[in-house]
This record gives sequence, C-alpha cells and structure tokens, in this order.
Amino acid sequence: MKKQVIAYLHTHWDREWYREFEIFRLRLLRVFDEVIYALENDLIPSFYFDGQVAALLDYLKMRPEREKNIRTLIKKKKLFIGPFYCLIDEFLTNENLFRKNLKYGLKIAREFGCEDFTGYLPDTFGHSDGVIKLLKEFGLQECLVWRGCGDLPSEFIWQAQTGETINAINLIRGYFMDIFTTRLSVKEKADFLKNNLDKIARKSSGVLLLPIGADHLGIPVDIKEQIQTVNSLLDNYEIKLGSVFDYIKAVKDNYKSIHTGELRDNSLTFTLEGSYSSRADIKRMNIIAEYELERAEKLVNFYNLHDKYETVLEYGYTLLLKNQAHDSICGCSTDDTHYENILRYKKIEQICKEIISEIKFDKQLNNKIINLGATEYSGVVERIKYKKNKNDIVLGINKGFPEDLLTDIKRIPVTEDYQNIYKTLEYIREAGSGETDFKPAVPDITVEADDTVLKGKVTVEVQDYIKFCAGKKCINIFLKDFKDYGDSYNRGPVKGDSGRILKIKSSRLKFKSSLRSVLEIKFENSIKLELALNADSDYPKFHFIINNKKKNHHLFMCLEFDKPVTETISEDMNRFTKRAFNPEYEIREHLPEKRGIEAKTNTAPCQRLVSTNDFGAVLCGITQYEVFKNELRLSLIRSTGVISNPENSSRSTPAGPPIETPDLQLLKTIEQEVWLYYNKTPEEAINRIFNFLYV
Repeated sequence: MKKQVIAYLHTHWDREWYREFEIFRLRLLRVFDEVIYALENDLIPSFYFDGQVAALLDYLKMRPEREKNIRTLIKKKKLFIGPFYCLIDEFLTNENLFRKNLKYGLKIAREFGCEDFTGYLPDTFGHSDGVIKLLKEFGLQECLVWRGCGDLPSEFIWQAQTGETINAINLIRGYFMDIFTTRLSVKEKADFLKNNLDKIARKSSGVLLLPIGADHLGIPVDIKEQIQTVNSLLDNYEIKLGSVFDYIKAVKDNYKSIHTGELRDNSLTFTLEGSYSSRADIKRMNIIAEYELERAEKLVNFYNLHDKYETVLEYGYTLLLKNQAHDSICGCSTDDTHYENILRYKKIEQICKEIISEIKFDKQLNNKIINLGATEYSGVVERIKYKKNKNDIVLGINKGFPEDLLTDIKRIPVTEDYQNIYKTLEYIREAGSGETDFKPAVPDITVEADDTVLKGKVTVEVQDYIKFCAGKKCINIFLKDFKDYGDSYNRGPVKGDSGRILKIKSSRLKFKSSLRSVLEIKFENSIKLELALNADSDYPKFHFIINNKKKNHHLFMCLEFDKPVTETISEDMNRFTKRAFNPEYEIREHLPEKRGIEAKTNTAPCQRLVSTNDFGAVLCGITQYEVFKNELRLSLIRSTGVISNPENSSRSTPAGPPIETPDLQLLKTIEQEVWLYYNKTPEEAINRIFNFLYV
C-alpha cells in the first residue's frame, strides 16, 4: 500500500529582501490574483498564506475590491491566514513583541473569518524555545518548524527549558518545493519527489507532509493534473492536495520523542548564524525601539489613557513588527530595503517621544519621577532642564525649543523661543514604583578618577588593556579584530586567523563630577571609548564610538577570564537561556570543504544580556557573542559587502543571491553600549539598566 502524502500549497512571502517592499508588493498582486482565481474555480482545494496577515493587508491595500472574495474563500476553508501579523525572527524579538505579533495577527485573521491556526515558523534562522509558552497562551497546540532541528523526527514534543511543551512538526526537507513550476519532465519530477519523500518517510511515523511552494512563488494552475501524473510513477507514495490542518489531524497521536531547549542544530540545515552580527546599526535601533515603545505603553497604562493612545501604539508596534521580519532585522536585504527599515525606526522614535511629551505636558510631570519599573531605584539619572542652576552638574548643552512649547496646541514656537537645553545629572534615592516628587539626594559613594582610573564601588583601570575589578575579582577587556570575507548570512573567517588586538593610543579624564566621571580612551582604527562610572554604581558603562573605515572585518569586545568559558546565560524573549560551549572549538580551524555544509558555530544570539563565570554584560544593540577558551567575545561590528557570497568559507553553498550591498560594510560611525557587572543575577542586571523606566 502506498504511503499517504498530504501536500499543501503555499507561498513564503518575505515582504522585502533581495528586492524592495514596493517591488515585491507588485509581484504579490500577480501571485495572489492567480491564487484567488485558482481557488474560486476549484483548480486547487486550498491555499496557506504563509501564517501571516501582513501580506494579505499589503495585497488589499492595492486590491480592496477583492476583500469580499477573500472573506468567502476563508469562510469555505479554502484560504487560511494567520496567526501572526508578520513572520518575525525569534531570536531578535522580545516576549512583548512576539505577544503583540500574535495578538494583532489573530485579531485580524478572525475578523476575516479564519478559525484554523497553527504556529507556522518555516524559515526562522533557528528557533527559540521561548515561543512555546506564548503559542500556548494564545491557544495554539502545534507549531511547524524547520531550521535548527538537526535529526529530529517529523513529529516531536518540544519542551522549553522552563517546562512548557507543544507538539512540533519538523519540515524535514524545508518549506521550499518548487519542482512543479520547473520544466523538468514528469519522470524527472517523480524521481526528485521520490528522493525527497524517502528522506521525509525515514523521519515520519505514518502520513507525510509535503509543502508545495517557495519564496514569492505563484502556483501552477495545472497542479492537480501534475500530481495525478506523478502519482502514477510513484510506487510507494500517493500525493493528495490538502491543508496543513488535514495533516495535523492525521498525526495527532504521533508525538512521541521529546526535545528540550532551543533549536539551533545546524548539522542538517543552515541556521545562518552570521545574521545576528550583520548591520549592527539596525540591531541597535531595534533594541531601542522595543524599549521606547514599552516605555510609552507603560506610561499610557499607568495613567489609563488607552482610549487616546491604543491605536497609535498599535501603529507603532506594527511598524516594528514589519522591521522584525527575518530578512529585515537579520540584516540580509538590499541597502534600499534597510533604508526603509531605518525610516520605520525613526517613525517609532517620533511616536514614542511625542506620546511621552503629551502625557508629561497634560499631567504636569516636569518635577516628577514616574518609575515604571517593578522595583525601587536609587542612583544617577539624566535630566533635561531649560534653566541652569548654579550648582547643576551639566553633562551637555544643545539648542532647541522647550518641550512644553512644542507640545502645547495653543501655542507655536518662534525664533525667540530657541534656547539652550541642558542635560544635567541628579542623584535620586529609593524612588518606588509610580509617581513621586523629584527630590535630589546625595550618594553614599562617589567616584575617584584620574586619566587612567575610575574608582568607586568597583574599579576600572586602563593599562595596555582595561581591567575591571569588583573587590578581588578581575577580568581583562580588550578589542580584537578578525578578517571576515563572509556575507550578511554567515561569517567568512580565514583559516588560522587568530585576530589582532587593537592598541590603546591614549586615555584621559574627559569629565569629572561628584555623580559621574568619564574616561575617553582612544584605540587605533579610529575607535573611541567613553568609559563612565556613576556614584553608588557597580555597573561601569562602555560607550563605543566606532568610526569604521575598514572593510571585511569583525570587531569584538573581549572579556578575558581566569578560566575557560564553558557555559553562558543570555537573555532570550525576556527570559534567560543557558547554553553549553566547548571552549576549545575554533571555527577558523573547522571550515567545511564539502558542499551543503555550514560550519558548526561557536557563537550564539543574545538580546540585552550575556553572562558567564560570575561576570556579565548588559547590552544595547549587541546581539551576538562568541566563546573561545577564556574569552567571551561581544560582537561590536561586522563589516561585509554582499547578501550571499558563493565563496563563503563557513558555508559551502549560497544562502541567497550574490547582490552587492556596500552599506553592509558599515563605513560610518557606529555606537555600541555595554554595562559590565559582577556577582548579580541576570534579573538584577536587566532591572538596573532597562526596567527603571523613569520620565
């Protein structure tokens, strides 16, 4: 008896990638026009619209007259949409955004009449087990995954490190199956399918799942006839067109094996690890946008202003979700695509800034602290003033209009209102959650400083390297630069390259006060570091200003410990993931020679924190780290110049088109921020730097 194969028709829709959004949207019109025609004329039984509603909304923006047709097809269960708003990268989003993604996506899909949903994650570059809890929270009982699954079977129970489980379907041969749109003979198509189905069958418990579709691909109108002909040549398989949900129903009792933790095994599928260090400017803007949207939303929630700002915040969040699609946030698109990403980030910044300004103006909050975090806060804060007092500690002066004047709809600014705006430092003590009066206080421990040393609760000293000491525990910090001839998807390391440690050229005391002191440290290669320590703080801040003039290289901030790095904890989806490492593994000595291989990686994605050996780093824009021997290497900037390099040393086959992307070299000024700490829990560190959201 032939094995049953359920084939579903789909198109994987990147809104923007190797072509820009508007170009792909015009292609979308042609593809989806054909899909609607095929569904309405029973040329195909059903179509799965890639698990997202953003593409449908993009289509209807240009084809509003088709909305009734679409609603009818959804009602007849011929067209399936959702549950996501947009297919975003799992390692470069946070829990709040992933939840918004499901909330908006399901809301829109249900408004169109869709009732059938599954967690469809066909092309994420590996999978975070943090999604399990969120999928279950929204009532989803299964998810479909691909990259990073290694040798797992077609159906398995996926368990998070925190214990939640979900039924997972592994797309053994991926979502990409375009054989029916080729000009191959029927015999050649049958042979190709048999080879793939044999591989799927070895990992399946019974019924097989076969995706038919690919990136931005239309469907062949004669697909029924093609399958009928191919079936006559297949001895062991019978392909039947159906839906993802037909398959889910057929295998509901087949989930046996259990996998715990994230899915990042690249032994059989590319996980494209270099994407987490591509376009550091985009990564940094993303973290800041997440933070600012959360800050604005918390302020709206605190004052119960949902009626006024809910739609505005939703607009801001959907802008960010569009930027978090994997080829956008991973930095794997054309330069013009990323210009559009940057514009969206600027729009988000404008929205958040104005929401906060309006609330401050309406509530008269200029002399208030609104602590939106969950814990009380004591420490130094930066404050904007329009009149300077004699004893103010002034950090900087800019020109502009007073915020109240810009916000007041009964007044407009005139030339005479253009004035000095002062950024000052203040110390506050025990500011609890909620609204309190701004009452400057005096710190317990100030900072001693000279041209090479900052000393307070901790000590940072500049030698040939930088030494950070908390009591008797110390680590060394230096910058190391490697050659990189890779691309937006993967590093392209050079065999035997041990990296070059950048020399410190000078160190001077740039700013000194009772509340903060700052060293300006200059490295070779036009890199400046502003190293700051606040009164009563044990979190020295490393603010790098990198005037990058060099191509094809990868620059790291290295933390050197007195013992090997064997385990790390890093933030992922607003929780903390443990990862084990072999500190002796060096990718530059294990580059593949055979096609179809991606080098095993000693890197991992991170969001706002990574820690090991009792020390840690809170990050703002650094989203990848590497482990080697006693070093934890934080990726500051990776410069390459092509979407996919066919000659990439760490990946023996292309991952996309070889389109030149000069801006990927990042030949401009890049800023990165790192706060180091010792002997804190990750929760404490994140709360200290990010969760005190004061206004």
